[in-house]
Amino acid sequence: MQFGIFTVGDVVTDPVTGRAPTEHERIKAMVAIARKAEEVGLDVFAMGEHHNPPFVPSSPTTMLGYIAAQTERLILSTSTTLITTNDPVKIAEDFAMLQHLADGRVDLMMGRGNTGPVYPWFGQDIRQGINLAIENYALLRRLWREDIVDWEGKFRTPLQGFTSTPRPLDGVPPFVWHGSIRSPEIAEQAAYYGDGFFHNNIFWPADHTKRMVELYRARYAHYGHGTPEQAIVGLGGHVFMRRRSQDAIREFRPFFDHSPLMGGGISLEGYMEQTPLTVGTPEQVIEKTLTFREYFGDYQRQLFLVDGGGVPQKAVLEQIDMLGEEVVPVLRREFAKNRPAHVPDAPLHGWVAARGTERAPSAGPAV
Repeated sequence: MQFGIFTVGDVVTDPVTGRAPTEHERIKAMVAIARKAEEVGLDVFAMGEHHNPPFVPSSPTTMLGYIAAQTERLILSTSTTLITTNDPVKIAEDFAMLQHLADGRVDLMMGRGNTGPVYPWFGQDIRQGINLAIENYALLRRLWREDIVDWEGKFRTPLQGFTSTPRPLDGVPPFVWHGSIRSPEIAEQAAYYGDGFFHNNIFWPADHTKRMVELYRARYAHYGHGTPEQAIVGLGGHVFMRRRSQDAIREFRPFFDHSPLMGGGISLEGYMEQTPLTVGTPEQVIEKTLTFREYFGDYQRQLFLVDGGGVPQKAVLEQIDMLGEEVVPVLRREFAKNRPAHVPDAPLHGWVAARGTERAPSAGPAV
């Protein structure tokens, strides 16, 4: 099982000090987070893609390539890559290049994003979001798997005798996760291709996440990739830790209360009851994270958000230290206990080819 960090790269004023980092500071801070993640023994660093303030990660492959040069083991991923508004040709080229630079330590998460105005900025219509995700991803798969592509669709100009360069490392495309928090069509798409499904459940109650994961598992089996238990699942998490739970709550509360996504409604305590957010001790984070398997079954990737909402960098790095030194070692041991032999390991470079579950679909997913 893989454990790691994901970030959305938001630039937010610290409600305690009243200071916001500059864009330069925030970008450099994200690099430091990735380096710290490797230092403490985590497996994955994933970053979002946004094209509007208050976010800075508009070019994930640029940053991940820079991080690749400063790390040796860390898997570099996204959370997410906008399959709806990016040209599939450019995604194919950029991530194949990143594969080579990082010696295969690359995968990516496809998503539609959470910012509606991004669609017209890139010449697309938000009302076509699902259709864009389906058509663009079908083309992307061909670009990675076929040396010469002839293609015609609805949303971009046709391709005739086109070869995407560079070719994927060792002839093996990056592993793909499909990320969604509310769209069953995306769970269906992931299942159809036998790809991974990542439910970023940090804002959602467990019952909703369970329904989405169960849908994906059932459809994964329906399409002949294996049993439901062999489907590839990833989950999000959101933590803030201190040695004493009351200190963690006292320190985190201003960030929660001023958050445009979390604050202004339900209390921090109520929010923790209903979502994966854990504000407390490392032991409490371990206890709550272990309950995820009870709801969703054995899964392959667990990513934690630790830097959102204006939490200062010093505190962020302290969170990663605690994850690496106290939380993740225990989670590794506990999640390994009683894990059935038929449940697959987390995907690495070459995983698809080694597993032998690739298929050549004759029609699109049933959405």
